[in-house]
Amino acid sequence: MPHVELKSLSKQFGTVEVIRDLSLAIEAGEFCALLGPSGCGKSTLLRMIAGLETVTAGNVVIAGRDVTQVPPAKRQISMVFQSYALYPHMSVRQNIAFSLEIAGAPKAEIAEKTQKAATLLQLEPYLERKPAQLSGGQRQRVAIGRALVRDPEVFLFDEPLSNLDAKLRVQMRLELAKLHQELATTMIYVTHDQVEAMTLADRIVVLDAGRIAQVGSPLDLYHRPENKFVAAFIGSPAMNFLPAAANGGEGRAVSVDLAGAGSLSVETRHDGAGKTSGTLELGIRPEHVSPTAPADPSAVIDGRISMVERLGNATILYVDTAAGNIVVEDESESEARIGDAVGLAFEPGRSHLFAADGRVI
Repeated sequence: MPHVELKSLSKQFGTVEVIRDLSLAIEAGEFCALLGPSGCGKSTLLRMIAGLETVTAGNVVIAGRDVTQVPPAKRQISMVFQSYALYPHMSVRQNIAFSLEIAGAPKAEIAEKTQKAATLLQLEPYLERKPAQLSGGQRQRVAIGRALVRDPEVFLFDEPLSNLDAKLRVQMRLELAKLHQELATTMIYVTHDQVEAMTLADRIVVLDAGRIAQVGSPLDLYHRPENKFVAAFIGSPAMNFLPAAANGGEGRAVSVDLAGAGSLSVETRHDGAGKTSGTLELGIRPEHVSPTAPADPSAVIDGRISMVERLGNATILYVDTAAGNIVVEDESESEARIGDAVGLAFEPGRSHLFAADGRVI
């Protein structure tokens, strides 16, 4: 039985439908990330699970109990927000213990759980400090500790790292991953940052305008996107999309024409795709495109470099071609320069074909 189950959930604000007939099952102990661009409904969905937003239609089930009409305090969930929301006049110890004190827990239990959370989150040296005396990462750990002491059935995280700088975000990602391994508690994590989702989650739910675009493991979404939206959203730099025309094929092999490139054979996902015709889009990730000498026999298309980004661990090339601009992730020591003529070779078996409606073929 799933630990958290969403059954045909919908949410409307007036005439605006934010969540549309959404169903999802999350297993016990799973780390599930809700990923998508701003406005896709991911935070609204999390707040519906928490009971902070009313449900227009459908049901929320936690541990086999329908909690759709149950108040947030009785859902056995703990939520960590983007804002730390700490009490500035209280010490770290008092902030962590506050929810237990409000619930009337015995003093011995409060002390034990507070100490356990502080040890787990490496906050022991700071227990008597006030929030103003802490760094951003330490404040976020206090907020997590405050949620931790309640022994929740489910942890909910609403973009908890977005206020931190880049270095702290990396550190806190590691700490959250370790926390999940130690607690083995079900966690649902909202983010627009694909790196957070890819590094933390067992499964990622990609949301597009209130609907689920795809659910899968990080590598499934990366290597086998089911539609153009997921293909474009996952991966940085983003996947290249080039207009293509199908001209036959057999089985799963489709022959396509690229502008200025002649024909290219692409292995598709589905049998019978070779009968596909009409206008398509070919997608290929920048790391699966390699620069070659112009007119090299292995090159699919020729072009000219319009921009070079040297990132240290890689060099990103922007190449103008007859089929459009193509982004290439080259080796870190690349000697490519703006204005250089290059050929571009596509790694066999790494191309994707998308129909006019965006679905993968």
